[in-house]
Amino acid sequence: MSMLPLRTKIRGPAPPLASPSDQDIVDEAIELFRINALFRNFEIKGGADRVLIYLIMFISDCLTKIASPPAKGWSANEATKQLTSYAVDNFSLPGEPGFPLNNLYQAPATRPDADNLRQYLLQARQETAIRLVARVYDTPDGKPSKWWMCFQKRKFMGKSLTS
Repeated sequence: MSMLPLRTKIRGPAPPLASPSDQDIVDEAIELFRINALFRNFEIKGGADRVLIYLIMFISDCLTKIASPPAKGWSANEATKQLTSYAVDNFSLPGEPGFPLNNLYQAPATRPDADNLRQYLLQARQETAIRLVARVYDTPDGKPSKWWMCFQKRKFMGKSLTS
């Protein structure tokens, strides 16, 4: 998996973007989520596609959390807290038993590589959660947008990061 630049204030190993106005992989994942959520297959051309797939699956899990019964009354601030908490929860890396796409991802070669990948994915997950809430809760009534929530049951490639 590639370590792509992120526009973020969250500490981590991701390199900064050359220009703060450029679009990063998190912007691309959020922007393309609704289109890609309908796909059952995805052609992988490189490491950036693997990061995109991972973030799309993470977004899908976040929308499922927002749509859960305890979350019905969440404000944008509460959703940010809950999804940021979910982003830092323990998660599986490629090569570990709980990772859903082990056949598409190569496991990190060494322990330091695995730690670096975990820190990068943690940073990307936190940034994605923050930006996703800003996009989903961007409605006049402060509730989640129905145009986003209609994708909560769709599983990208029929998979989910949670079991």
